[in-house]
Amino acid sequence: MPIDAEMRHLRRCVELATEALEAGDEPFGSVLVAADGTVLVEDHNRVASGDRTRHPEFELARWAAANMTAEERAAATVYTSGEHCPMCAAAHGWVGLGRIVYVSSSEQLASWLTELGVPPPPVRTLPIQEIVPDVVVEGPVPGLAEQLRDLHRRFYSKRGQQ
Repeated sequence: MPIDAEMRHLRRCVELATEALEAGDEPFGSVLVAADGTVLVEDHNRVASGDRTRHPEFELARWAAANMTAEERAAATVYTSGEHCPMCAAAHGWVGLGRIVYVSSSEQLASWLTELGVPPPPVRTLPIQEIVPDVVVEGPVPGLAEQLRDLHRRFYSKRGQQ
């Protein structure tokens, strides 16, 4: 896929993360793209409802399992604002999705949250490939990652964290 198309998908992930923030949720967004470049489904974080499993990457994996063949899933790409957490990486691996391209790494996110005084999450952050060793993973994306850092700063500043 041409780099400009990939950047368009990644910018859309940042837009979805912004939509999540504006809805009062943590800023994460993801897009599932077929091998031919067709956007199949997109989503943003919905954990503010109280269900902490409502990550967009997990929702995309569920959608793919219900709507795509194994071959289509393997050829698809998940574009996402942040590197998958272990739960989402496992879902990605279990349904057999293909490549992952993320804007910011879980290492970057952990660093930002530490700077903001946010307590660590209840689940340890790990690189995707420690959970799904054979998946192709690309990221982070300089420039866009700084936009996500700002979204996280805005989210936690609203909650008195900084």
